[in-house]
Amino acid sequence: MTVRLDGEIVRLEGPCRVEEAETLVALLQAGERGVDLSRCQSVHGAVVQVLVAFAPRLVGEPDDQFLRDLLLPALRGQTAANT
Repeated sequence: MTVRLDGEIVRLEGPCRVEEAETLVALLQAGERGVDLSRCQSVHGAVVQVLVAFAPRLVGEPDDQFLRDLLLPALRGQTAANT
């Protein structure tokens, strides 16, 4: 599974596919939790929509350049130039 709960942090690991969105929703609905993206390699649009909707505290930075430089700032409400 690429979405797992570790204490109060939801960890996204490897390629996060569409079927992971439902698991992520359940984990984020259950309490205020942070989301760690440091081991995320790719993310489906449905997972991104869950992150946008819940706006959890984001921890860790993914190695993937697209995720780190474009997606992460967007999720944090920043533009790439402001990072």
